[in-house]
Amino acid sequence: MNIYDYIINDYKPDMGKRIRACRLQSSLTQENMAEILDISVKHYSEVERGITGLAVEKLIFLSHLFEVSLDYLLKGDGEPPQLPCVLIDIYRSCPDEKKKNLIELAKNLNELIHFNPEPQ
Repeated sequence: MNIYDYIINDYKPDMGKRIRACRLQSSLTQENMAEILDISVKHYSEVERGITGLAVEKLIFLSHLFEVSLDYLLKGDGEPPQLPCVLIDIYRSCPDEKKKNLIELAKNLNELIHFNPEPQ
């Protein structure tokens, strides 16, 4: 294994532990997180166990959801989350039949926040 492979793969177990801690502090299940991130429960479980990573867009979304920096999620730098988070509180109090709508709204808001139109 070369140094690049070591550095690239070494972050995953610790990142997974931090994401798991955020999830538990938020009283969310792995199933909830998989639904929020629009991935399978198996994939999410592998993220928490450090087997695989997440797409950058999903990490950015998590940083907003848990109100933590990307540096914290990826490297453990900075402050741990100070939960509860407003978005998580809203999700938990939302009726089950409306949670999918809330998730879609949150994804659309995330896209709007990061929308950078090309100059004309």
